[in-house]
Amino acid sequence: MYLSGNHKRGQWLRVDSARILKRLFFCERALIIAQAGWLPSIASFEVKTTLPRCLWEDSLVADQLRERIFELKFPSRILEIGDDAPLVDVVGAAVDAPGPEAFVWSLARVFKPALRDCYRAFGEEADELSQGPIQRHIRIAAAEKAAQAEWLADAAEDMFAEAPQRREEAETWVEGLAGWLRATGGISFDVPTPASPPVLTGRQPFEQTDRPARDPRFHLTRYYWPDIIDSAFGYGEGLRMQLRSAISHVNEVWAVETAGAILHSFADELGWEYIRDTARWTYDEARHTRMGLERLRAWGFDVSEIPLGSYLYESTGGEDPVVRLGMLHHFEAKNIGKKVQRRDLFESYRDRVSQHDMDFDWADETMHAHYGKVWLSALAKKHPDRIPDIPALRAHCDALVMREIEDATEEEKEDIHTLAEAMITKAECLLYA
Repeated sequence: MYLSGNHKRGQWLRVDSARILKRLFFCERALIIAQAGWLPSIASFEVKTTLPRCLWEDSLVADQLRERIFELKFPSRILEIGDDAPLVDVVGAAVDAPGPEAFVWSLARVFKPALRDCYRAFGEEADELSQGPIQRHIRIAAAEKAAQAEWLADAAEDMFAEAPQRREEAETWVEGLAGWLRATGGISFDVPTPASPPVLTGRQPFEQTDRPARDPRFHLTRYYWPDIIDSAFGYGEGLRMQLRSAISHVNEVWAVETAGAILHSFADELGWEYIRDTARWTYDEARHTRMGLERLRAWGFDVSEIPLGSYLYESTGGEDPVVRLGMLHHFEAKNIGKKVQRRDLFESYRDRVSQHDMDFDWADETMHAHYGKVWLSALAKKHPDRIPDIPALRAHCDALVMREIEDATEEEKEDIHTLAEAMITKAECLLYA
């Protein structure tokens, strides 16, 4: 005879818990990659600059799951999808959505709620004494997924308002994914059930776009300020520098898109640490973009008066994805010193918010330059015959940008000059009002 050990606390042993956490990790990983890959193809400024926060939050919880799995499986540090493949296949299919509305709707209605519910259930069922090191992160993940699902649902509705003809397609896509997810048993504590992939109406094998989508509420242009294509115009000082800096920040939207694109392109090849770094990189660039927009709005500018360019992202079209990584690293590294100078100038102008934004931007981009160097070096080590050294890659990037600049038409030059002069005139009127 023995004392009873039939207690809820004993339901999951160490390896059982590791299996569940591994399942959640691979679901998060698949969604991070999908969200990043879709960023260039999403027009909505709000979605393009807020989805990066979602995927960054996802990367934080995934990183904690991964470390806890390694603790539970010590000394092994091998993570394999294994018998979770039927479930991970469903989550991975999200990226093949027929359009951005369908993709965002699937996040809002299928995947984020499923993860939310599993995290909540784990938090309720798991033993605090054995699972304490991960429980805090599980509770945070459940709360974040709930907030993400709510925000994404609202965002999708806004997207449908702009393109109502896409709702039926999105609904059909979501129904197909939801049915496939149910057939595998959902995101749960149980080993997924093998299920034949259904024919998903509208499914399109995902491909990166070379032409980024742009929010039509802005003044859309390839070149977002005259000095890009007219050296006589100058970057400017005082009020002109304040405007130029804010517009530069808004137009870091190309960096958001590029960071997302490179995360997606090299996720499998460079592994988890790369995904984690580029998730943060993507989120940081989105923050910088919103910094500029908030400053311009605070000064009285409507989005229709703000130029939103595309030439930097488009300059890497048709190139090896490593060139996108090289371009992002190149611009981060070469502009670091300028940000310090401009921060100090803004202090002399008593423009506290521009000083503030540039100060934090500098800190972020110092870290990003390190990311670029580390991961370009990693790629070069893996592919010495394919990947040029960093100086050669920078020279190639400069040539691509110059080619794009030299392609400017007279109409484009006139358009951005007219817009810039109108913004400067309005700013001067606001100054003396």
